[in-house]
Amino acid sequence: MGVYDRIELLVGEDFSKLQDAKIILLGVGGVGSFCLDCLYRSGVKNITIVDFDTYDASNQNRQMWSEMHEGELKVEALKEHYPEVEIINYRVDEEWVWAFDFEPYDLVLDAIDDRNAKLALAQKCYKKLISSFGGAKRMDPTKIKVDDIWKSYGDRFGSKIRYELKKRGFKKKYKVIFSSEEANIKEKGSFMGVTATFGLTMCGEAMKKIRGKK
Repeated sequence: MGVYDRIELLVGEDFSKLQDAKIILLGVGGVGSFCLDCLYRSGVKNITIVDFDTYDASNQNRQMWSEMHEGELKVEALKEHYPEVEIINYRVDEEWVWAFDFEPYDLVLDAIDDRNAKLALAQKCYKKLISSFGGAKRMDPTKIKVDDIWKSYGDRFGSKIRYELKKRGFKKKYKVIFSSEEANIKEKGSFMGVTATFGLTMCGEAMKKIRGKK
């Protein structure tokens, strides 16, 4: 069998839509790296990844390929494993979001932690945005949900995002991935079962949108 035969069996003629889609993925850590891997193995190859960070030992409990590339830039290391991706080595902050041209992309996938950058992305790209809230501090992947921003709940970070969007007069909807599980600790402990599920869920939602499914 060929590399993509099994995904083609599932999606049929929509496979050409996956191959033609142009995606930008912001952040390739515990959430973004699994989203990238899922998209790439499903035939989505026209992906631009944006991150500024390097791998260190603390990444190895939850980030794809991190144990092989300690001390290396994430985007450069990941290009070795996903050679068809385009890379941008830059920290995604609010200023970068407002300056960057997202027009060429069909989807904007947000797997970053910067609150102001997330707010800017919502205001600028809501029509094609899928955004991940925090996956840290939690242990139960079955509590992960997908809904529009105004129906999300149970996440303190998400609550702050909603509050700030209201202050800015933003009333549009966009898709978010969040957990209804209460945080187990105050510190940023993380479990790969949760962070990876966030990333795989983001991939699944992206594929639905590419295929024109609700």
